[in-house]
Amino acid sequence: MSILAWTYLIVGLSFALYIGIAIWSRAGSTKEFYVAGGGVSPLANGMATAADWMSAASFISMAGLISFMGYDGSVYLMGWTGGYVLLALLLAPYLRKFGKFTVPDFVGDRYYSKTARLVAVVCAIFISFTYVAGQMRGVGIVFSRFLEVQIETGVIIGMIIVLFYAVLGGMKGITYTQVAQYCVLIFAYMVPAIFISILLTGNPIPQLGLGSELKEGGYLLDKLDGMLTELGFTAYTDGSKSTIDVFFITAALMVGTAGLPHVIVRFFTVPKVKDARLSAGYALIFIAILYTAAPAVGAFGMYNMLNTTVDKPINSMPQWVGNWQKTKLIGIEDKNGDGLVQYVKDPAVNELTIDKDIMVLANPEIAQLPNWVIALVAAGGLAAALSTAAGLLLVISTSIAHDLLKKSFVPDITEKKELLAARVAAAVAVVIAGYFGINPPGFVAEVVAFAFGLAAASFFPVIIMGIFSKTMNKQGAIWGMITGLVFTISYISYFKFISPELNTPDNWLFSISPEGIGTVGMILNFIVSFVISRFTPPPPLHVQELIEDIRVPRGAGAAVSHH
Repeated sequence: MSILAWTYLIVGLSFALYIGIAIWSRAGSTKEFYVAGGGVSPLANGMATAADWMSAASFISMAGLISFMGYDGSVYLMGWTGGYVLLALLLAPYLRKFGKFTVPDFVGDRYYSKTARLVAVVCAIFISFTYVAGQMRGVGIVFSRFLEVQIETGVIIGMIIVLFYAVLGGMKGITYTQVAQYCVLIFAYMVPAIFISILLTGNPIPQLGLGSELKEGGYLLDKLDGMLTELGFTAYTDGSKSTIDVFFITAALMVGTAGLPHVIVRFFTVPKVKDARLSAGYALIFIAILYTAAPAVGAFGMYNMLNTTVDKPINSMPQWVGNWQKTKLIGIEDKNGDGLVQYVKDPAVNELTIDKDIMVLANPEIAQLPNWVIALVAAGGLAAALSTAAGLLLVISTSIAHDLLKKSFVPDITEKKELLAARVAAAVAVVIAGYFGINPPGFVAEVVAFAFGLAAASFFPVIIMGIFSKTMNKQGAIWGMITGLVFTISYISYFKFISPELNTPDNWLFSISPEGIGTVGMILNFIVSFVISRFTPPPPLHVQELIEDIRVPRGAGAAVSHH
């Protein structure tokens, strides 16, 4: 069977499964829509969390970044994994105990203020949109290559599918769909990785294959270093970023991830606080399987790509190049007319341009694996993008229906109307997300990195101080969030959109890149909120007692329940 036939079969079956699950688990109440009725098992929730966490950025983009950036790509690996640990240990159990569905809900109640809630809603919606645009872009890339349609058409197909099961099933539908999507995406990621690892090194474990000797002699990473330095690039195992920048980007990704609204909600879908901790542990194991394999996938892809294209005749390129040229994500232009492909660092001489986001998807084709494996990867990429997109759309719709309408503007709204509002909001959100997917502000992982910087600068300090400081009050929280957000957005906009020609380490503040500036925004947020809450009245007594109650679990002797 051809790749196209296999793709239709495997993607079609996986979609039928997701939609079937969505229909089977339709949400009937707002509780089912927002938190799946609170009855999901820790193992299933761990899988769903892992699928929610591992977006198109993890599945498609991360190994692609690592294959082109080499050592520098490791910031994404460390930041995203570290962020998950931070979230599971520092925030999730406390927020779960507080019992709020959404971050704005926590902020509004903890800081006893509608203004604080509104600022938080704006942040949540903004971050979620930035992030969801990246997912939609990933969906478009997969569809455009494997169903041989335009990227725009691909994004639209993706929009319709997400809309269907996010709007129908709410959190309940999404949770069980994500369990299925995790199984699809991890299988799709590991099968080609294991295949290629055996082909190149004879070692069936890709994580070990990365450091192994190749069958044709020599170590894989040494070979890659040699090939790339010959072409004028930095060696694969060398970093070009300054240590301070690596630190700040990693920190922004970590802290930003920990403040990401769509993952925090997952911890409300289990019955007890203990289950929330358990599911966090399971999720970490499920996430680690993919994250530890990503460096190997990136290196194998780069090695095979260089071997099959560089200095080879243009008119007899391997089939995969032709397949991807149709999507316009690979371009070849014979600049010196010698009929061979030149791939070098100097853009004036370079004849081969490759979109970083295609590496994982093209990997099985480059290694000439069977067609069903190639189709499986397509299904995996879609599963990764759709699972996260659905989680994010839910955050947007609950922020609007629950936090804006019910808690701020229409307090006496009926449950039925609130559910309708959430569904309408999700539908509008999908359309906007689709627009950004078709006209993206950067490649997938870069767009996502911005979302993390903004989350780091706005949410994280407010949540942490809200849990661990009794003196933190509403004035501090509001001004802290505004300061962090305005600073971070201005810095990113200036270097990325207003004066991109100045976007070099010499012009950056303390040589910190726009991707890492969220960490500085976070520090400013902490300072401002700390100083302002020192000079303004402390929070009311019931709020202080509430914080005491969250931190010291019931039954610990000292704490008295105030309910």
